[in-house]
Amino acid sequence: MTMPPPQDHEAAPTRLVLVDDDALVRAGLRLILGGSPDLEVVGEAADGAAGLAEIERTRPDIVLMDVRMPRMDGLTATRTLLAHAGAPKVIVLTTFDADELVLGALVAGASGFLLKDTHPADMVAAIRAVRRGEHTLSPSIMSQVIATATATATGHDAAATRRDAALARLATLTDREREVALAVGRGLSNAEIAGTLFMSVATVKGHVSHVFEKLDAQNRVQIALTVHDAGLA
Repeated sequence: MTMPPPQDHEAAPTRLVLVDDDALVRAGLRLILGGSPDLEVVGEAADGAAGLAEIERTRPDIVLMDVRMPRMDGLTATRTLLAHAGAPKVIVLTTFDADELVLGALVAGASGFLLKDTHPADMVAAIRAVRRGEHTLSPSIMSQVIATATATATGHDAAATRRDAALARLATLTDREREVALAVGRGLSNAEIAGTLFMSVATVKGHVSHVFEKLDAQNRVQIALTVHDAGLA
């Protein structure tokens, strides 16, 4: 599939596509999000395959992606979508906070995670945060992702290989960027990092942006995994 260029009109509403096999869930999300003038639902689909087609057609900024769907699940759709440059950001949706497909989607590069029963105001705030380039993920989910992603690398050789690769990637960071990366690996928010490292939130955001670029990471989970693999978490 050919991904469209990202939208670059700051004043324009954030364009959303809803991908969920439950029509009632999609209707509820439309009702919740439709009340915010800065958000616009431009399309919806009932499975991952139809979702990819709808995303290509509508060119959204953010996709709200269910994980358990027929024909193509949300993990497969997220991996396929994020393999393309200029892809929209993905927020994964689920009923359970320990869903292994959610964890897989986050490792694959999704920008956030929301339970379907999230309070409407919190859901809107999370979408706005992702649009600003931030990520919505709690430390508890971060821990689950790391545990799941590293469960298969139990052998000494595998662990050593992952450690060496992670240390090499972290070596590309400046000292301050490394401190920020380690804080991200502990699940701290930008505000918490600012307080811990005695810098402004704006400065933290700048460092986080550089860490994302240098580590070729798409979300904070991938940074945390690098820190964990390096043995620094």
